[in-house]
Amino acid sequence: MVNDDVIKELKAKALQFRYDLLEMIGIGTAGHLGGSASLAELMAVLYFYRMNFDKTKLADPARDRLILSKGHAALIQYAALCEKGCFPREALKQVKTLDGLLQGHPDLTIPGIEAVTGSLGQGLSVALGMALALRLDKSPAKVYVVMGDGEQSEGQLWEAAMAAANFKVDNLTAFIDWNKIQATGATSDIFNNPDLDKKWRAFGWEVIPCPGHDIPKIIEALEQADKVKGKPALIILDTVKGKGFSFAENTAAYHNGILDEKIFAQATKELDLAKGAL
Repeated sequence: MVNDDVIKELKAKALQFRYDLLEMIGIGTAGHLGGSASLAELMAVLYFYRMNFDKTKLADPARDRLILSKGHAALIQYAALCEKGCFPREALKQVKTLDGLLQGHPDLTIPGIEAVTGSLGQGLSVALGMALALRLDKSPAKVYVVMGDGEQSEGQLWEAAMAAANFKVDNLTAFIDWNKIQATGATSDIFNNPDLDKKWRAFGWEVIPCPGHDIPKIIEALEQADKVKGKPALIILDTVKGKGFSFAENTAAYHNGILDEKIFAQATKELDLAKGAL
């Protein structure tokens, strides 16, 4: 049982990540707010509670790996890495600029990033390869991979899913950010892919449903995944696209939207109110 002080600290981290999203996107520039905000709680738990991750030992063979297969949500991973001290806060102001460190999608030049991602459907294959290599090395390290729900229509993803189950890769835990909206609308309207839990179970995975913004439940799901042996585990996070920003919640327009001055001010005010309620 995780004590209340730890939970409060993780909630504060998730909130800080959302402040960081605003700092990175800024006013008048398009940024992936929606699918980044839906992962704030997961990133807080992984980087500040669960993972063996040390900014001074980024090449440690025993480190846990996190692959953000839905690479367009890189901003939320950058926020976590910044809060871990992997690079200075000044870098957040130069996202997607020629002089900046932080690219529009994860890149290996960025401290703490394990793979170049963003071409959807490939991240699970990368994570599987890492997990198999770690098993050969008899390493205690775990591999985590975060996929989008729209990404579930990619064929390569399902090839990797079959392979992971076939090779009984139990040092791999995957997540689906099930926020139900992709770039241009509802996933059910664009490429309807129902019963994801049943599909993944049929492919040989242990499937764990989880409320995606409930930090204690995320921790509980990870603990359950740790107990799975002889097959990989998938945690399906029931999330809200744009969580924490009322104007962006469940709205495709903020998959990669532009914040004007009025909306930016509203977003900041909403975060300030959330901070006061912690």
